[in-house]
Amino acid sequence: MSLWIPVTLAAAAFQTLRFMLQKSLSTTQLSATGATFARFAYSAPLVLGLLTLYLVMSGRDLPALPAAFWFFAVAGGLAQILATMCVVALFKQRNFAVGITFKKTEVIQTALVGLLVLGEGVSAGGFVAILIGLLAVGLLSRTPGADGSWLKQLTNRASMLGLGSGVLFAISAVTYRGASLQLGETEPALRAAITLAAVVTIQTVVMAVWLVLRDRDELKAVWSTRRVALWVGIFSMAGSFCWFLAFTLQNAAYVKALGQVELVLSLLASTLFFKETITGREIAGMALLGVSIVLLVLAI
Repeated sequence: MSLWIPVTLAAAAFQTLRFMLQKSLSTTQLSATGATFARFAYSAPLVLGLLTLYLVMSGRDLPALPAAFWFFAVAGGLAQILATMCVVALFKQRNFAVGITFKKTEVIQTALVGLLVLGEGVSAGGFVAILIGLLAVGLLSRTPGADGSWLKQLTNRASMLGLGSGVLFAISAVTYRGASLQLGETEPALRAAITLAAVVTIQTVVMAVWLVLRDRDELKAVWSTRRVALWVGIFSMAGSFCWFLAFTLQNAAYVKALGQVELVLSLLASTLFFKETITGREIAGMALLGVSIVLLVLAI
């Protein structure tokens, strides 16, 4: 079995745990911005500390970090901030499993972004999978019990937040792969760690400055929830490292396609932990999206 497969499965598991904690925080104690900042603020010291410890113990120096590396790292970091805020805000609109499913349209969009940014295209079969995925989004876009046309439901707040997060997560995935590829012949795990350290530092600084200028009370709230938020940081660090390592080892579209196992995990979390009801339409939409993901895996 190729290493990127178990690494991606681990990333999906850690990410599900992190989103569960963020959903709990965002619906009780923190805003979407605060819950997003908690992820970066509590993971950055861990990432930087572990990377520093490894470099000191191994006697290694950081490899050269070219301008292209920083371009991809900054672009990906900012895109991920906005994407995470969209997902956390979406949790207040729809249940946990559907929120994650909307987010997971990123696998389809990653293939498209990868073609535009890195020249990694999809086959005719991949295009068919994308169309099926769009049908699944149509099913998921309708708010239970709501009236109005399909187009109106597709453009409602929940749908736009979900689809927007998918676009932004796709951009971050492709640019993170682009950043790691700038580090030359450095071994994959170290490339992943360096890229993650650079990105999470950028994200923490950007969001800290924003909150200092716009919402200092939220900074206090992030600190007051540190007992839970610390675990957000731990799961975020573990999941992010696994994602970055997988992106270093394999095409981002393949990684995101396999990462759709998170749909199953989110459905279990939604029903068993949050005690939320999943409608027949939502189950059908998730199943159809799952079909598109399998086809995409087979096609790329």
